[in-house]
Amino acid sequence: MKHVLYLLLLIPAMVMSQNTIQGTFSPVENFTYAFLYKATPTKLNYLDRGKIDETGSFEIKLDSTMTSGMYKIVYGVPEHDNNFDFIYNGKENIKLTFSLDKGLDFKESSENKLWESYTKSMELVNMTISNYYQKETKDEAGFQTIFKTLNDTQQAFEEAAKGTMALTFIQANRPYIPQKFEDVTTYSNNLKSTFLNSIDFGNPLLQSSDFLMDRVMAYIFGMSATTEDYKKHIEDVVTAIDTNKRPLIAISVLETIWNKLVEMNNTEVANHLSDTYLIKLAENQGNKDLYETLITYKNNSEGTKALDFPITYKVDGEAVNTSLHQLKGSEHYILVFWSSLCSHCLKELPLLQTYLNEHPKNMKVVAFGIEDGKEHWEKTISKFPDFIHVLGLEHWDNPIAKAYNVNATPSYFILDKEKRIVSKPSNFEALKTALEKTN
Repeated sequence: MKHVLYLLLLIPAMVMSQNTIQGTFSPVENFTYAFLYKATPTKLNYLDRGKIDETGSFEIKLDSTMTSGMYKIVYGVPEHDNNFDFIYNGKENIKLTFSLDKGLDFKESSENKLWESYTKSMELVNMTISNYYQKETKDEAGFQTIFKTLNDTQQAFEEAAKGTMALTFIQANRPYIPQKFEDVTTYSNNLKSTFLNSIDFGNPLLQSSDFLMDRVMAYIFGMSATTEDYKKHIEDVVTAIDTNKRPLIAISVLETIWNKLVEMNNTEVANHLSDTYLIKLAENQGNKDLYETLITYKNNSEGTKALDFPITYKVDGEAVNTSLHQLKGSEHYILVFWSSLCSHCLKELPLLQTYLNEHPKNMKVVAFGIEDGKEHWEKTISKFPDFIHVLGLEHWDNPIAKAYNVNATPSYFILDKEKRIVSKPSNFEALKTALEKTN
């Protein structure tokens, strides 16, 4: 009986000893919930959420099932822009503050405070290095002093971090330290050539963290000035990852780089990345969605010949059966995907018709209607007798619309007489600007 009583007394104590993550967000009116995820090398696993109260505070219990590793707090949408990650060693409480103005600050957590202190210390030393080179001095004694400080700082934090998870990140961030005086050009080149040397792309903790991707993105987008730079740096990342050994991490990293290049409208490098590395990786891993995304983007890039599709229209009451590629007689074509039930389309198609009437050009409009049925479409197209009309049923599931990656209406493509894509204006105003550049 005494043993049973002892166990009953012990259970509440064990429950009470569970760890917590507590935080305060500001300004409070910008936040509602803090969502907790466990980060793995390939995905995020949702665990719990904490309501942010009127003081901006939240608390989430970290029970015994929450093992050591990388965790992430998401506090807004879009999720990939409104989050931060942190180390949890399974042993300690975590307390933090997050401000939209000042960022993240850990009040409790030896692991995270150590990493935070390290990054701030290294930022100060790097500022000193930057100031030194801005003075264009050849003070070798000053040079040696600065880089001795950098080396001593790194060594001190590595020593202090022994036995912690933070050591993984501190070692992965080891800086380049020259052994003798280097001018700014030599130092910059050596810094670049060694930038990825200390990162173990096979380390699960790094794979689960923002650090690895931040480091790669800094290398690709912070140290590239030309198209050839981008291609060379992407090759360096692929080599460092070793895609044959780590295909899933390679896909995750390279897809993020590819998305950034697409966002920058750097079509050439985006297609180089997919052609050289990412399409093959997606195929080998059976990642159909990624494969189709890459192919669709490539097939609809500027300079690429537009996908052909059948066209039937009437001339003097007679049906003409042809295709996009077989159309002749115009120097340019405007291919517009629209819908007769789309209010924006019904506003912009008359504007397009008026614009072409007022600015005569050797140009034809191919209006591809993505529709659920043909009745309303047939009534509407009578208002645009000068357009070549194509009916595409199944609306968003229409295979031609999907092949052109149409996810909004109206969507515009300007084609040359060979049906190569010249431009993909995002709206009617952009279309008019692009048309002004055509002959």
